[in-house]
This record gives sequence, structure tokens and C-alpha cells, in this order.
Amino acid sequence: MKSICAVEGVTAAGLKEGKFGLALIRASGTAAGVFTSNKVRAAPVEVMMERIERGALDAVVVNSGCANAYTGERGYRDAVEMCEIAAGALNLAPGSVGVASTGVIGRYLDLPLIRDQCGRAAPLLARSADAEDAAAKAIMTTDTFPKHALFETETFSVGGITKGSGMIAPNMGTMLAFIYTDAEVEAPVLQDILRQATRRSFNRVVVDGDTSTNDVAFCTATGAAGRVDRAELARAVETVCRDLAVQIARDGEGATKLLEVTVRGAPDEDAAAAVARTVVASPLVKTAVYGEDPNWGRVVAAAGRAGVEFDPYAVSLRVGEIPLVLRGEIVADLGAAKAAMRGATVAFDLDLAAGDGKATAWGCDLTEKYVEINGKYTT
Repeated sequence: MKSICAVEGVTAAGLKEGKFGLALIRASGTAAGVFTSNKVRAAPVEVMMERIERGALDAVVVNSGCANAYTGERGYRDAVEMCEIAAGALNLAPGSVGVASTGVIGRYLDLPLIRDQCGRAAPLLARSADAEDAAAKAIMTTDTFPKHALFETETFSVGGITKGSGMIAPNMGTMLAFIYTDAEVEAPVLQDILRQATRRSFNRVVVDGDTSTNDVAFCTATGAAGRVDRAELARAVETVCRDLAVQIARDGEGATKLLEVTVRGAPDEDAAAAVARTVVASPLVKTAVYGEDPNWGRVVAAAGRAGVEFDPYAVSLRVGEIPLVLRGEIVADLGAAKAAMRGATVAFDLDLAAGDGKATAWGCDLTEKYVEINGKYTT
């Protein structure tokens, strides 16, 4: 699939060798970034929180298999050296190269392996579907499929790739996202656009409620397509981020179903998002979705602990097209509701009747496979 490589000025390459992968993405332009809110931040996150302030990137190097997190001063030095290795392979200034890592926490980078992989990946840089797919696969850990998204207009394009499957919670998750556009836009404006898009996409995904140490989302604008309308660019970036976020939720570790919760009638958008995130994060809701059990009371109960004011006896709730509660009155046909939960996507719509705010959050069911994957993650 071609998404980032459909954007003018972007080339990619990747290698995956067992658990250890490396991706290179070459694109010069203004840049923005958003990062994990976890107090325990990985070394590459620390490096990039400083570097993104210059507002420009020429390339990104990403490794999988080792998070380079909780590795102290050595980890920071290793992240800087990883940038230098990639810069040497690409003939770039080290400070212009972004870095990201994903994998096991508390282990040091294998820099000789990274040097070797950079040397072999750099000649493979191309603007092709195969090259992009190799890069998307290189950054995967427990993901079961590579994740791409593309939004094209008559004048510009926005493309993105991401990885993420477990340790996913609001304020981002164990996810890395690399978004590119050929629109011309100043770095501060791009930062505002990316922050808003992230708030409405990656920050509304919950797989297991754990916020990672390594979350990053970078956006680089090559400028090849010239100036575009800011609002149109913002819509395009948000569309791509939302597409990628839904793919992460659908690929949650051990998941069999995508869970989508739309909350409307909230006091405002932030309140609606808070309720939606609380519902998709509920283990009781998630297990009911897995069992295709129309235990809709769990949805209402989760909404009630989200910290948002509403009248519980004014709400309406449906699953798919099947009404469960109508303005506080129980109208559930449990047989029809169970049938509505049998597909690959289970969608709840909750109207709080307390305002005009609306938001959607995404998650997945919780299965025995999740425990199996994470019970043996490092061994």
C-alpha cells in the first residue's frame, strides 16, 4: 500500500529481522511532534522533545524490538548516536534526523545492529508501495498488520503510517505515527494542526488503559504542493490520524472486535470525549463485547463514573441500530441486541441529553489472547 510515499518528497525503506526492525523515512520540511504524557519517557522521546522545537526534519530513523526506555544517560546518548548513524547513512546533518523506538522497556540499544541495518536500508529508499510497506512492517511489534492511511485532494496529499497494538490508552499509547504532507505550512501552524488531530484521534483510543513510555507522532510538511487552506489541511490531517487510530484499535492485542463508542448530547466536546474514553476503557464493557453479551448496563455505569454531569434517567443508548434505552426508559430487546454484537465492529451510541457536545472513541474487546501475549512478552 502507498500512503506516505504518495506524498511528494517522501521516500521510505525498512528491514525486519526477527523482533528487530529498522525503518528510514526521508523527507525534508517543516515538522511538528506530539509525545507521551507518561512521566517515564523513553530516551528517544526526550531527544525529540528538544529537537522538534527547531521546527524542521530531514529524515526519521525508527527501530523496533528495544524501546530504549528507562535507560538513563546511556539511553539518551544512544538515541543521539542512533540519529548520527542514520545521518551518516543518509549524508545529512545529525540534528536534522528524528528518532523513535519501540519494544521492550529497560534494555539498551544494539547500536552495532542499528548501524548495520541503517547501512543496508539507506540504499533501499524509494517512493514505492513496496518500500513503504517494508518500513511499516519494520516498526511493528505485536501488531498483526501494517497500518497506512492516505487522504488526497486535487492540490495536496496527507499520508501516514503507524504501529500500535498494546499498551494503548488516551494521551497516546505504545504507538508511533509518522505523518507526511506535501502542503506548505509553517511549523507553529503544523504543530497546532497535529495537536488538534491527535486530540481527536490517537488520544481517543484505548486497548488496555496503559499509557506508554515511547509514544510519538511526527508530521513533516515537504511544501512541494505549495500553500493550501489551513482548515482543509487540518481536516485532512485529522482524517488520516483518525483512520490510523481506528486501525490501532481494531488490531488491539488479542482483539476480535473493534469497539466504537459515540457520545452525543454532552455539555461540550471534551465532556463527550471523557465519557466515550471511559466506556471503551471499561474491562467489563470490553469483556461483554468479546462475549457478544448485551449487558448494556455496563455502558451506562461506565459513563456515570467519567466525571461528567448528566441526568442518568434522561439518556438514550443503542447498539448498532437497536435501541436499548430511550430517554431513561428501558426498551432493550436482548435478542436483537445480541445479534447486533456479532459483527467485527460493535458500535454504541449514547445520548446524554445534556448539551451539544459530541465525540467518538475507539477500543477493542478483551480476550484471553491479550493475557497470553502480555504474560510472555519479554520471554
